[in-house]
Amino acid sequence: MSRQRYSEEFKIEAVKQVTERGHPVTEMAARLGVSGYSLYQWMKRYAKPAEQRQQDADLQAENRRLKAELKRVSEERDILHSTGQCNSG
Repeated sequence: MSRQRYSEEFKIEAVKQVTERGHPVTEMAARLGVSGYSLYQWMKRYAKPAEQRQQDADLQAENRRLKAELKRVSEERDILHSTGQCNSG
């Protein structure tokens, strides 16, 4: 059985039903045919304003980029050390 994919708009509207209109999570999850766990996950992601979500996404992307750069530089350093091409002060 394949998992149902929901649009971002659907998720945001589901979260609004809970956060702005005060509907219980379990009730909304049942009405929408999703698990309570999924709705709670959506709330963690979409309860923030769009601007804050974008800032968070940008920070996560920068963090991934920096980790990849650190890995590359560390590998280059290890190669230089293993070949004896690095001056060790």
